[in-house]
Amino acid sequence: MLCTTLVRVTWTSSAPIDLHRADGGLGVPSSPGTEAPFILGCTFGGTVVALGSDRLSGSDSASSHLRVGDEVFGFVQDGDARQAGFQEYVTVPAWRVSKLPAGWGMREAVTVPCNLVTAFHTLTADLGLALPWPRPEGWAPPDGAGDKVVLVWGAASGVGMYVLQVLRYWGYGNVVAVASAKHHDMLKGLGARVCFDYRREGVVEEVLAYVEGVEGAGGPRVPFIVDCIGSVEGTLRPLTKIAEAGSKVAVMMPVIRIHAGKDQASELESDISKVLPEDWKKGVEVKATRTFFYMKNEFFKNHLQPEIVPALMEQGVIQPNKQRVVEGKTMLERAQTALDLLRDQAVSGEKLVWRVAEDDA
Repeated sequence: MLCTTLVRVTWTSSAPIDLHRADGGLGVPSSPGTEAPFILGCTFGGTVVALGSDRLSGSDSASSHLRVGDEVFGFVQDGDARQAGFQEYVTVPAWRVSKLPAGWGMREAVTVPCNLVTAFHTLTADLGLALPWPRPEGWAPPDGAGDKVVLVWGAASGVGMYVLQVLRYWGYGNVVAVASAKHHDMLKGLGARVCFDYRREGVVEEVLAYVEGVEGAGGPRVPFIVDCIGSVEGTLRPLTKIAEAGSKVAVMMPVIRIHAGKDQASELESDISKVLPEDWKKGVEVKATRTFFYMKNEFFKNHLQPEIVPALMEQGVIQPNKQRVVEGKTMLERAQTALDLLRDQAVSGEKLVWRVAEDDA
């Protein structure tokens, strides 16, 4: 028998995917006969109230780490009436659940799972970087990869800050961060070697000037690129001027053609091959990052959330995103206010968190 977990949710966090669903209709069924509510929420934090058995839930390697009364959190599938985080009770397979480490509050913890799982999936599945677990004593990245440039554009985003911390822990030391200048000191503390301000007109030239002379023999100057935003004009167009033959570029999906606004519906692109196809240099490998598929890696499915995520938190390897608590009289009001903040692009260097259950009872 395989374990499922019933959790009473007290905290959750909002993410850009929520806005893509609400304003862009991304992945929301719209054909006749599919009118059931699409419940938002990719993260949850709360208390285990029951444990059950379900042969369809996945591997049993995670089923023994939970007890009724445990404080837990996790990254789940939105749109799923059982799992989605914007509801008071969720039923999730045990491999999606992390126990709250000592010294962490639930409000902090819900900033972690979605973005940290995304960081692992992006760096391993899309860029092919090695992140062995447990990290071997004396570990160094193979083939000199620890000295090669990893460019993280949008490094002050929720995902970007965890990408930096994961790279630092596994010994990738030549990390270039692009973000607003007000976040540069914080990003260097998380593992960036050097930072550049995306608002500067000459930022592409500044990045290229830095990477001159650091490329590997016969390789691209910037072999690894993570686009944490996925905006045609804001991130991808400048990256077409940096990536060259042999570069791998991982792009958060979907790509934003037009950002949602108060009077403007978003325009999104889910096919990465249709984004600036004539602008990329020959030999650049552009990958669409789709975090919801991370469980295709059987090791990560069975170990990432039950074991690796809470261990890195407890060991102090991972720091939480700064939190902005969204207030409101009801859960619906809090959820709507969070969407409005995302729509207004009012979030920078922080994660929106808010209460689901009205109390901790």
